[in-house]
Order: sequence, then C-alpha cells, then structure tokens
Amino acid sequence: MKDVALQLKNVGKSYGNKVVLESIDFEVRHGSMVALLGTSGAGKSTLFRCLTGLEPIDSGSIVALGESIHELSPARLRAVRGQIGFVFQQLHLVKRFSALENVLGARLAEMPIWRVTLKSFSRADKVLAFECLDRVGMLDYANTPTQLLSGGQQQRIAIARALAQKPKIIIADEPVSSLDPLTARSVLQTLKAAATDLNVAVLCSLHQVDLALEVSDRVVGLRDGRISLNMANQPNDQGMMQKIRSIYQQRAVHSDRDEPVAAACRVVRSSEVP
Repeated sequence: MKDVALQLKNVGKSYGNKVVLESIDFEVRHGSMVALLGTSGAGKSTLFRCLTGLEPIDSGSIVALGESIHELSPARLRAVRGQIGFVFQQLHLVKRFSALENVLGARLAEMPIWRVTLKSFSRADKVLAFECLDRVGMLDYANTPTQLLSGGQQQRIAIARALAQKPKIIIADEPVSSLDPLTARSVLQTLKAAATDLNVAVLCSLHQVDLALEVSDRVVGLRDGRISLNMANQPNDQGMMQKIRSIYQQRAVHSDRDEPVAAACRVVRSSEVP
C-alpha cells in the first residue's frame, strides 16, 4: 500500500457564523492522483488555502509528510512547504523571463543568499531545470520568453517549475480551467505522469468531470463544505456516477445558465453504463 503523503482529519473552517468546511476527511498517497470535484462556492478554494497554511483551521488536523502543518513554527512550515509544489490558475510566471528562468526560480529557496542576489544558478540546478522542461515537453522552448507561449505551454512551464522543487506533493487548483479540452487533457496527463513516474502525491481540483475520471486514481466530491464522495475511481460504477451527479445537480436545476455545471451533469450521464 502506498504511503500517505497528505491527510485531512475532521477539518472544519468557519467565517463568523458561516460554516465553510465541515468534517473534511480524505487522504492522498504517494504515487497517486486525487481529483477534487465541486461547484463554485463548494469550499474548494478555502480548503486549498488551509492546505497551504495560508488560512488557519478551526478544528481537526492537516498532516503533510507526517507533520501537522497548523502546529508548526514558521521556519518548519516553510521547510514543509518547500516539499510541496503548487500550480494555480494564476500561474505567477514572470512573463519577460524565459521558460528556463521561470523554472530555475523554484531553486531560489535552496540557494545561498549570494547566489540568489547574483542569480547564479549551479550546474546541477540548470540540469534539473532542463530535465523538468523535457518532462513536460517544453525543452525546445527553454530560451523562449514566457509571454510568447500559449496558455497551455505556460501551464506546462508552471508544472515544470513545481517539479523543479523536487516535491513530494503537488497541489493544483483548477490548473486547466482556462484551457481548451485537448490542451487541458494533455496538461492533466503531465500531472498524472508526475504521480506515476516520480511517486509524487497529486491533489488537483477540477470542474471537468470527464477529465477527472480519465486521469485520477481517486475522486473526492465537495458539496456545501462537506465531503459527499470519496471513492476510488471506477467510471463504470453507477453508484459513484450518481454521487458525482448529486454534487452538481442542485446547481444545474436552479441555474439554466450555468453551462459548466450542466455540462458536468451531461458528462456523468454519458459515462454511466446503460
């Protein structure tokens, strides 16, 4: 059985009288990819802020790589974060820098201050950056300014930068929300390869149910701040499909204009076995 890299136990979070997360329990193991599904407002963004230690939790625990992140000193929290790669919708790439320079940015935290000041990267760091670019299929664009790359290519650079941290966990918050379906599939397959080939634990929030079912080992569904689904990925399991539909169904019924949610429901229906 794969070791647990990230574990949430009875996590709760409120803002005033509004409960945003309640009794959240799930885990992500090394070498596996977990898809987190849920509509806008379900609590996914708050959960991710709690996972990164940017938001305190009111109850429960979040254990990353064997350490409870909300009980750590600032220095120790930075050390644990250094083993977690983050990929967000806003890529935080320096557009005027080349793809290679952006990936090398992941090594700054490991460098002595004089190297940081001079941006003097070691040969080992440069080799690692080239290897990460090669892994995501962007080696030929190493010296290309990031601003000249497409959205999908920039997302791959962001993944390469995360890999350059040599992470044990990757947390990706809706990394393909602005990409076309073919590019989105390719980017998610890159994340899946990181889990499979590098034994990284990957947690990825998605709206695209079809892609979640295609790449994930496990599916966790969040609805109204609570876990409504936590199952191994079994696309032919009608019980799982019904639970996925329930995550989106209420929103689809109350808003005919919510096309992404309606599309998710259609994907779930089309995935069911007659």
